[in-house]
Amino acid sequence: MQYEDISPDPEELERYSRQILVPGWGVEGQKKVGGATVFVAGAGGLGSPVSIYLAAAGVGRIRLCDWGRVELSNLNRQILHAEGDLSKAKIRSAVASLRRVNPRVEVTGFLERIGPDTIAGLAAGSDILIDCLDDFETRYVLNEYAVRTGLPLVHAGVCGMAGQVTFIRTPETPCLRCLFPEAPPRETFPIVGATAGVVGCLEALEALKFLTGKGNLLMNRLLIWEGDLMKFDEITVNKDPACPVCGRRSG
Repeated sequence: MQYEDISPDPEELERYSRQILVPGWGVEGQKKVGGATVFVAGAGGLGSPVSIYLAAAGVGRIRLCDWGRVELSNLNRQILHAEGDLSKAKIRSAVASLRRVNPRVEVTGFLERIGPDTIAGLAAGSDILIDCLDDFETRYVLNEYAVRTGLPLVHAGVCGMAGQVTFIRTPETPCLRCLFPEAPPRETFPIVGATAGVVGCLEALEALKFLTGKGNLLMNRLLIWEGDLMKFDEITVNKDPACPVCGRRSG
């Protein structure tokens, strides 16, 4: 990340003053945030709070990718979009919303599928990848790219009133394939909008911690939130030596 030459102007200092006050953040931390590029995979339930709070925090460049269109059933949780956006490409309303949140942030939207042949171009120049997807086959593509490049990946998933978050960075942590060797069947899963909000905010916070170098990341830990019980649990996770992506079988 090239941030040394970035000097926040007075308006930026005022805009971000409350987070600059956080111990260990300061102006230098804000320079790092402002000089960063983040790739957000998905502009739905998780991608909405993730990208909104990254934009609000002043991340310099957000690269956002989504192939879908806005449906009425999305609107209980996908707060980048509104009823007037129905049937439109999600990426269009998402980019417009983020530019309203913070016009100083450079937002690039990609109406494209994430696949083995496209991921490198979509995530080009990124400092960190954020998984806001809802299917494991595409998550595996993002995971393999993270392992291949050494880029950190924040993974999260939600269902009903529960969610999970972890921070992946090869070779220090297990990759996503270590944790989930087989993709679960695709289904229409239940989801309360606030659940995606809570878990998406945790993803955004992990990304900001990484960018500023502040705090302990969820490395080798899977954080599980049970909203119905209002309870957090934590599981230690380990690398699978036989993982086909990051282990001996990776080739």
